[in-house]
Amino acid sequence: MSSWLDTVNWNSDGLVPAIAQDAKTGRILMMAWMNRESLQLSADRGEAVYWSRSRNQLWHKGETSGHIQKLHEIRLDCDEDVVVLQVEQLGGIACHTGRESCFYRVLKDGEWQTVEPVLKDPADIYR
Repeated sequence: MSSWLDTVNWNSDGLVPAIAQDAKTGRILMMAWMNRESLQLSADRGEAVYWSRSRNQLWHKGETSGHIQKLHEIRLDCDEDVVVLQVEQLGGIACHTGRESCFYRVLKDGEWQTVEPVLKDPADIYR
């Protein structure tokens, strides 16, 4: 019997892009990568677990910052190569810069402009 994980079209590194979206507002909070283990752990725990490519290890979102993502739903796109996690972002901060979302810059007049404030200084988050 095949696992639901076998339906996912993993890339050549065994990863799939995962978009974290606020379950209430629909706001895109961040994008990260998942492998089979992190996707399975997320489903089992009800909290987002990602694969950190820079550290080459599992990354339980919020393990250091306390900004855990409570999982409401996992969706798979039509090509089966992207997942969307509908989450409740505890603490209201998803980005390591201390902002609500990693998508805080807007292209205006040929330049990236920061349009959202830092909610908490990263130095205070990651002591």
